[in-house]
Amino acid sequence: MRLTKFGHAAVRIEHDGTTLVLDPGTWSQRESVDGVDAVLITHEHPDHYDAENLRATDAPIFTIGAVAAQIRELAPDVAERVTVVSPDESWTIGGVGVRAIGELHAVIHPDLPRFHNSGYLLSVGEETVFHPGDAFTVPGVPVEVLLAPVCAPWMRSSEGVDFARAVGAPRNVAIHDRVYSAEGLGVVDMQFGRLLGARGLDYVRLPDGADL
Repeated sequence: MRLTKFGHAAVRIEHDGTTLVLDPGTWSQRESVDGVDAVLITHEHPDHYDAENLRATDAPIFTIGAVAAQIRELAPDVAERVTVVSPDESWTIGGVGVRAIGELHAVIHPDLPRFHNSGYLLSVGEETVFHPGDAFTVPGVPVEVLLAPVCAPWMRSSEGVDFARAVGAPRNVAIHDRVYSAEGLGVVDMQFGRLLGARGLDYVRLPDGADL
């Protein structure tokens, strides 16, 4: 398996001739979608979904109903490539198994409406990779690699650490890291590394374009 970080929440997975990209939003690089076999989108926020990135590929798009509705309204030229998925639905894309996990975005503020969100659990050879989107939904099965959100308007770093501990993945790769300054990310990296390391869990934050 080859896992490449492409800015903020966008992660590209390559395995046995199949290439997927998750959440190529406005803060991710356009090359994240080059040559992919499928695009998976967790929810409608622009840091996870960008119509221009979808137009840069002819790959099928898998996402939730709320994103599909936005695509039909704002990017109808790609709407025919969209498949709507439901919580706990499973399917395969080439040699990769996919399962939709969860239904709701984390609470941003009690006065704001809840958005829908689907995480994606990927079966990649002998390993599982979990991208939660903007949610703290624990998949309830063993995970080898967690794509762990580290900073957001809807979370404290302690919540992110506790979520990663609850998932219990041996390897944790930071995502959702465009919100803080470089100085703030230094503090977060120290906290995640120290607190997850105390449980025997590895933590890394990859530079854009770097592979795991």
